[in-house]
Amino acid sequence: MRYVEACGLRVSVIGLGAWQFGTPEWGWGAQYGPAEALAVVDRARSLGITLIDTAELYGGGESERLLGRALADPAVRASVVLASKVTPTWPTRDRVAAAARGSLSRLGTDHLDLYQIHWPNPLVAQGSTMAGMRTLQAGGLIRHVGVSNYSLRRWRAAEAALGGPVVSNQVRYSLLTRKPERRLLPHAAAAGRLIVAYSPLAQGVLAAKYTADTAPGGVRARNLLFSAENLRRAEPVLQALRELAHAHQATPAQVALAWVVHHPGVVAIPGAKSVAQVESNAAAADLALAPDELAHLTATTDGFHRELVVSAGAMASRRLRPATAWSRPPADG
Repeated sequence: MRYVEACGLRVSVIGLGAWQFGTPEWGWGAQYGPAEALAVVDRARSLGITLIDTAELYGGGESERLLGRALADPAVRASVVLASKVTPTWPTRDRVAAAARGSLSRLGTDHLDLYQIHWPNPLVAQGSTMAGMRTLQAGGLIRHVGVSNYSLRRWRAAEAALGGPVVSNQVRYSLLTRKPERRLLPHAAAAGRLIVAYSPLAQGVLAAKYTADTAPGGVRARNLLFSAENLRRAEPVLQALRELAHAHQATPAQVALAWVVHHPGVVAIPGAKSVAQVESNAAAADLALAPDELAHLTATTDGFHRELVVSAGAMASRRLRPATAWSRPPADG
């Protein structure tokens, strides 16, 4: 496992996203449950994964409660960087402080290593939100402050309002979602901050298991990236992943994760529903892709994005959004 540090926060380049714990839409209670989740957390720790990311929103608090069980032993808790997020429903000073205390109670811990604003709320002044964060820091309830889905302008404004480092910005970033490269990644690299990449496998597209003829059902069927049309567009990317995976005796998903975390100051938080998945994710941290291989992947996805731009008008005419547009707009700097 490799690690990266920013503003005194040291984390593994591959973390564990806990959004799937307690969330029925992703198979909780049907395909897997608490026993599997606890095993995933335990195995993640043994593999050197230190960053575990959750939120009060995930599973209606069930993700935090389960992690509280998994990290109940003080020695175990001390071995991880525990991150959570406040839902941005009117994130005033008092609401932020109250939400953090609720998360701490569910997690069974006396502090969070990283506390993040889940989404920006333009109706609430950054000064009020960050006043809540300062209060929490002063009381020792949180160690570091982060944001999520923030543009560069908002990220800088949050840091100015806090009067100290906003150490990380958690955004959707993968081979198929590269908007953060415009401004967020360069800023993080130059300023010594972190980009925390969620959906680094594009909800599973980059595992290269799906084709235009085998599009998935369930929650993924609502994601336009899994449409037959867009899976056909993505096929050159998926084929490049398969070829590099074969060359490195790896999986396409591992190659896709290795591409994400080769960028300076970028860590990835893929989810995992099984011990096998978390083992595969962790191994990607040590997968070294050659410069020409990285460049080949990047160039291949450039072509994918150009096709999406060309097709955006046609999709709009069918009252659909482009595949890179999601239920909430991704931060693009």
